Amino acid sequence: MSRKRPQIAVAGGADCGSVTARQAFDVGRHLARQGAVLLCGGRGGVMERAAAGARSEGGLTVGILPGAGPEESAPNPAIEVDLYTGMGQARNLVLVLSAEAVIAIGGGWGTLSEIALALKHGRPVVRLGSWELERPDGAAEKLLFEAAGAADAVERALELAGGRAKAGAA
Repeated sequence: MSRKRPQIAVAGGADCGSVTARQAFDVGRHLARQGAVLLCGGRGGVMERAAAGARSEGGLTVGILPGAGPEESAPNPAIEVDLYTGMGQARNLVLVLSAEAVIAIGGGWGTLSEIALALKHGRPVVRLGSWELERPDGAAEKLLFEAAGAADAVERALELAGGRAKAGAA
């Protein structure tokens, strides 16, 4: 099944510095300009900045939230569609399985879990100043890529999402 609009997840910390915030905003803008749906955890930090960037260009933003309703986990103001899971951090699996590719920007332990879940389930991950990972057996990870900047991260994620969709259709 082919989608009209690719769904790309943006993963990153709930707190971030100014450089990471700018990268996230720019990633969101570029995703919206390319017509992609931005999925994220719906909270603050990287999630809020990426969603704000997407909304600044008229993009669609979806927050996969940890609580059972807004009283438990209010979305950031740039989220257009709120999806409440009641799953806490386990929502990370819902996020990555709903995406065709993941862009990881900076981040902490939650971001690391999203990267691991994405790779485990065959979703490509594009890193932008995020976790550097190496398999203990030294094998190359075929679904993990480094981006030079926000535009490059989006371009790679969309290419990889397209390749994943084509592979799934075969």
